Amino acid sequence: MLDANRLRVLVEIAHAGSIAAAAQRLSFTPPALSQQLTKLEREVGCALVERGRTGATLTEAGLVLLDHGERVLGQLRDAEAAVRAVAGEPPGRLSLGAFASAGKVLLPATLAAFGSEHPHVRLSLSDIEPPGGYDLVTSGDLDLLITHRYPGAPLPRTRGLHRERILVDPLMVVAPTGHPIADRDPTLADLAEEEWICGAPGIHNRVTLDDAAAAAGVRLNVTYETRDYEVALALIEAGVGVALIPRSILGAARGGGWVGRPLQGASPAREIFAVHRGRVTDPVPAMVATLRRTAARALDYSGGAPGGDGAFHR
Repeated sequence: MLDANRLRVLVEIAHAGSIAAAAQRLSFTPPALSQQLTKLEREVGCALVERGRTGATLTEAGLVLLDHGERVLGQLRDAEAAVRAVAGEPPGRLSLGAFASAGKVLLPATLAAFGSEHPHVRLSLSDIEPPGGYDLVTSGDLDLLITHRYPGAPLPRTRGLHRERILVDPLMVVAPTGHPIADRDPTLADLAEEEWICGAPGIHNRVTLDDAAAAAGVRLNVTYETRDYEVALALIEAGVGVALIPRSILGAARGGGWVGRPLQGASPAREIFAVHRGRVTDPVPAMVATLRRTAARALDYSGGAPGGDGAFHR
């Protein structure tokens, strides 16, 4: 039977990307970790990791064992939590992973409310950009992942995880104050001559914009490439360019000098999900419930005057 601690070594190498980084995370020396990996490879009878100057890459056999190893570690952690619950020990920690804009829009109010209601639970947070993080939930390194999916992007396989949508976040066309879109919802054809601000090719919001333009039969000029919505808003406030920006970002934005309108003839939106292991244990349900309450308020515009037709003016 395989040793669970050696399985964890393989999982950590895969997650960290190198033996040295995995050794640091596990408080091992790199030679000691390599010895554990070598013993695991002897047990299974084949190479699991290819060592290189730039890091460690799992072989085909290593990837197969990783898939099982992550689930084994997650189940062991669930088993430990279940036994502690039967013994009357309340859960004492909750680890979350979230993408950057969720950290600004959803998490401050969520963590504050949860901390007030569950002061005995120690919280931790990691920055994880989609589509990453699913493997960390499977292995139990994360209890809850907050992730997103933009139109045109596939959803990762859940591999037994539970994924629930907590927010549909419409993408708004945002332009400098005084732009003609202040008076009407624009089409992409109306904006074909504009200088656009968006992520680089392959980035989630760029895929969405390119797909929408192709569907509308127009070619758009992306002049300024950034995936950071705060940078995009700062450029727009300076009178530079237009962009598609999630409505929740606009609701949380400070400053002024822009107007946001829905896109006519299309309703692109990013979906925000909470992902956790199938056998949900406390305090995950309480955190998901708190997150849902925050998400329900995330599309409210505070600090300005939304137009009755859905427009945002700053």
